[in-house]
Amino acid sequence: MSATRYTYLGPEGTFTEAALRTLPEAATRELIPMVSVPAALDAVRNGDAAAALVPIENSVEGGVTATLDELASGGPLMIYREVLLPIAFALLVRPGTQLSEIRTVTGHPVAQPQVRKWLREHLPDAVWESAASNADGARLVREGKYDAAFAGEFAAATYGLEALVTEIHDAENAETRFVLVGRPARPSAPTGADRTSVVVWLGDDRPGALLELLQEFAVRGVNLMLIQSRPTGEGIGNYCFSVDAEGHISERRVSEALMGLRRTAPKVRFLGSYPRAGVDPAEVGTPRPGTSDTDFTDAADWLTRCQDGRA
Repeated sequence: MSATRYTYLGPEGTFTEAALRTLPEAATRELIPMVSVPAALDAVRNGDAAAALVPIENSVEGGVTATLDELASGGPLMIYREVLLPIAFALLVRPGTQLSEIRTVTGHPVAQPQVRKWLREHLPDAVWESAASNADGARLVREGKYDAAFAGEFAAATYGLEALVTEIHDAENAETRFVLVGRPARPSAPTGADRTSVVVWLGDDRPGALLELLQEFAVRGVNLMLIQSRPTGEGIGNYCFSVDAEGHISERRVSEALMGLRRTAPKVRFLGSYPRAGVDPAEVGTPRPGTSDTDFTDAADWLTRCQDGRA
């Protein structure tokens, strides 16, 4: 395995590359752009890279389905950290292009919902066609296949384009969450501000099946930060659920919730416990009464005393 190589959703000039370069270790790694999320993750699976950075969630569009599906269906991988990146688009064009001349635009599919209102107001007649990434859209503009691309302003120099309009976003404070993914190993130590990610497959399709999944977390006081259903590909009505829970697998309330899932669901895939980006552990509230590690230990001690006739 190449311990010094990181892959990411390319080509050069993507928001994913910008997010990856915020990691201190990126300065000492060989950063390799890949054509897709599956390609970036497969490079980790087959040992060509130590880790991959891929987008997983956008504050406007929600989960990035390519990443969620690949983490659920491909060979096992683990998330080791996350990166939050504010997102604002620039309209990149070949030098000299005027706004009135733009008839076709492109960008990553996740970008479209984030600029839809701007397009309707400023380019109502422009035809949108999706690209593999925002940077790839910029490349296609350079090659003359489209008139403009929505991408990061920093991609303009890479592709010989100019930013005709900057700071485009329909939603203020839009951001995308990226995850650094490697091969399965022991999770890092808890920080006090962590996230645990799993994929859960439900059994037979029956009333209350999803409720049972949620109750494993609810009765133990575990807050869910994301839950998204994805089709398994095994027929209509067959779904798995990507779940992000607040906390670390080493915490009793989280570990017991995961054990509950493992007992009742036909399949559970652990994707990692890792620090939450931009969250100070000192600002994380204490667990609600009855859900701390001490509470679980006290309850176990009480049960032992009951079993020994010492209660």
